[in-house]
Order: sequence, then C-alpha cells, then structure tokens
Amino acid sequence: MPSSTNKFAFIFPGQGSQMIGMGRDLAEEFPIAYDVFKQADELLSFSLSRIAWEGPKVKINDTIYTQPALLVHSIAVLRVFKNIFPEIQPHFIAGHSLGEFCALVASGSLSFEDALILVKERGELMKRAGEVSPGCMVAILGLDILTVEEICIKVSTDDDVVQVAIDNCEGQVVISGSKVAIDNAIHALEKIGARRVIPLAVSIASHSPLMAKVQNEFSQIVKTFSIVQPRVPIIGNVTACSLNSVNGIRNELETQLTSRVRWRETIQYLNQEDVNTFIEMGSGNVLTGILRRICKEAIGISLSNPKDFEHLEPFA
Repeated sequence: MPSSTNKFAFIFPGQGSQMIGMGRDLAEEFPIAYDVFKQADELLSFSLSRIAWEGPKVKINDTIYTQPALLVHSIAVLRVFKNIFPEIQPHFIAGHSLGEFCALVASGSLSFEDALILVKERGELMKRAGEVSPGCMVAILGLDILTVEEICIKVSTDDDVVQVAIDNCEGQVVISGSKVAIDNAIHALEKIGARRVIPLAVSIASHSPLMAKVQNEFSQIVKTFSIVQPRVPIIGNVTACSLNSVNGIRNELETQLTSRVRWRETIQYLNQEDVNTFIEMGSGNVLTGILRRICKEAIGISLSNPKDFEHLEPFA
C-alpha cells in the first residue's frame, strides 16, 4: 500500500468487466461482503447473487443483470476495504461508465440502496433502447482517437450512426452504434491499420445516440433520487473534471448515456492532482491494466477476490 504522504484514488470498473463467479469468493470469506449480496437480492426481489455466481453467461452479459451485479460486487469490495482500513479515505474517486454509480456510493453522495435501484432502472431502459435500435460496441486497438473519430463521422448516416464511446487510453478506443455502422467503421479502420478489433461483452450500444430514446425518461428517474454533496471529490466521465455540486452530478448522470467516457483524460486529471496510486475495486482488473498506458509512473492495485487483500498493509 502507498504511504500516507501519497495521494490515491478509488476507481470502479464498468460493463465488460463482468464474469461468472464475480464476488462469490469474497462473500464466502467476508460476512460483510455476503451481506451486500444478500441485501441486493432482497431489494431486487430476485437472486442477483445466483446470476453473478453461477451465470449462465448469456444472463450475466445481459445489461439488466450486468449493471447491478457490477455495482454490488464493487460495493462489497469497498465494504471489505473499509472494514479492514476504517480510517482510510481516498483523495479522489472515479468510476468507468456504470462504475460512476459505485463512485457516488463510495463518496457518500448516493446510498447503496438508491444506486442499486437506479442502475436497475438504467439497465432496463438501456435494454429497451437496444431492442428498438440494436447496436453493439467494439474496441479498436492501435489507432489514435482522432483517426477513429474521423472514420466514425465518415461512415455514419442519418439511419446508422457510430461514434467514439470510450477513450480508454492511447491506442485503445471503443466505438458504439448500429451494427451496420460498426461494420462499416471496422472495415475502414482495418484498412488504415487498426491492429485489432475486439467486440465487447455488452448487449447494447452504450454512450451512443442509440440511447437517446430513453434519455429523457432516465433523466426524470434520476430527479426522483436523493443525491447529496460528495464527501470526496468525484471525477465525472462526461467532463473529466471534478463534480462539485449536486446539480453537476445530476447533469452528469443524465447526459452520460449518450456521451463519451473520457477515461484517459480522467486519469490524466488525477495525475495532475498528484494522485499516483489507484485502487480498482470490483470485478477483474481492466482499469489497472490500462492505467500505466496513460501514466507510466502510476501504481495500480486491483481488489476483487479475498487473495487480493492478503498482502495489503495499512498506510504507513
């Protein structure tokens, strides 16, 4: 663990990090983690824990289950961390797409119960949008974001749109949109040197105009939930800047569905604020994996399973 003189941030993963078995070992080892899954099962009135732990794969990759499952796993990890290190508070918090809701819980801005219901509603609306306007998401490796953006604009039409959805790091950009537009973009990008094209394990076209059909409805839902001033600064996906007000947080959540996730800029912002250690909480280690491609000197710690906690030591 870093010393108390270093600044550090909690970061939370989003869709694409899910896997069968996520959180099971943690819940078996730590009662406080088990309680998070149990509470989620009760609040949702179905066994989310069974889906997260046993699958099937098609179900855990369905956004209506993926989103709450990722949230619950991340908050279970957070609760375990806080139980072990009750006095430790991060200097900043950020979440990648869906992970932004975990960040709000971690900052005290949104209750776990409200966040769970909110992401459940979000997942259902996004699935509905995907059924009306089918789409997908694909990671493009080996090209800069401006080149990818130019191709997306070039191949998009009024009926079939694709756009840059996530700027993860240099040479790793995610595009999102209709299947026709995605196929056309892939063809053009491979012709100009894309090193690899990777379809993402998501069931909808997040962060694209295809989500616009449910934007207003989700915005109205967000307005019904209690959001308070965060105790720890949150860096938003849409702006890659600190969310300093309740209104700013609401605007962030309302526009996030169709807006780009500026993750590379988020990490760069935190690095400029002298954050050198990032603790990823939740399923997998996707964010830790791309961290040093953004800031070479950054230290990444991934917490997902009980063994990940074995070698943690309190801050000096």
